[in-house]
Amino acid sequence: MTLWFVFALMTVAAVFAVLWPLSRSRPSGTGGSETVVYKDQLAEIDRDLASGIIAAAEADAARVEISRRLLAAADEGQREAAPQANLKLRRVAAILALIGLPLVAATLYLRLGAPQLGDFPLAGRSLVADASQPLVNLVAQVEAHLEKNPTDGRGWTVLAPVLSRLGRYDDAVRAYRNAINYAGDSAERRADLGEALMGTAGGVVTADAKAEFERAIALNADDPKGNYFLGLAAEQDGRKTDAAAIWQAMLAKAPADAPWRPLVQAALVRVGGVAAPALPDSAMAAAKDMNDTDRSAMIRGMVDRLATRLKQNGDDVEGWLRLVRAYLVMGERDKAMSALSDARQAVANDAERLRQLNEGLKNLGLDG
Repeated sequence: MTLWFVFALMTVAAVFAVLWPLSRSRPSGTGGSETVVYKDQLAEIDRDLASGIIAAAEADAARVEISRRLLAAADEGQREAAPQANLKLRRVAAILALIGLPLVAATLYLRLGAPQLGDFPLAGRSLVADASQPLVNLVAQVEAHLEKNPTDGRGWTVLAPVLSRLGRYDDAVRAYRNAINYAGDSAERRADLGEALMGTAGGVVTADAKAEFERAIALNADDPKGNYFLGLAAEQDGRKTDAAAIWQAMLAKAPADAPWRPLVQAALVRVGGVAAPALPDSAMAAAKDMNDTDRSAMIRGMVDRLATRLKQNGDDVEGWLRLVRAYLVMGERDKAMSALSDARQAVANDAERLRQLNEGLKNLGLDG
């Protein structure tokens, strides 16, 4: 409020400084008095001529000179009168320019601007980062901002997953806890916190991590990350039946295009569970009303056709991964390993396809 008052005083002072000279009257010119003098001189010449003091020729010459001066004085008087006539108009224009324009600008700003918006803190400006900077530098800027603004829940929410990707799991745990405290509790944040706690333990689902996954499930029973890692905790404890039950329930509820479905299917195979290979939507619709025998026969036929196609064209990495996964799900591990060997041989000359194949095999729990 004080700042606005100071600005108002400065505006008034500036307007007064400009208007003050315009309010003063200009001194009157001498044109009017010179005209009277010249008229008196003409009358005096007429008197001198009548008295015989000067000759007629001298009187005529004097009249011509004085008349010339009289005309010049009259012209000067007219030129001085013109600015005086326009003085009022110029003052009105000056007042409109110096007072009207600030009023119009202030009105537009109050209507279209945001005078109530506070200043953007200098530390916050540093968060508008240059994309060309290394990730470590960007993280350091966010951390510096959070040191000065420790209750910024949004900042902790953004920072936490980046710290996890950088392998700074202890810092990630702290960031997730702050995100929960200042941005609110949620199943996703609890599951992410549990995963960060696993990172500090080298991938083991510790008691603290398991507690966070259980809290995530309490908030959202269908949270995929919480359910998956609870199944992993059961597997690490040697309770493979419990792990299989958790993962089977996940697959039963999951949409066909769930991105984590292959990971859960591979985990289910790893603990000896039963899972159907992923089928196209048309095949799923056709198999809906089939009995178990007919459905198994249809799946077998699809797997055999896929194997035949891949022998003819082995460049389809995703096809090889589907074939290996299908054999594993059907309990035919020997065929799965044979298909794995054929797949590597088929893409051996293409480094990128070989890399994709090995990554996919790792997701299936096989040695990439």
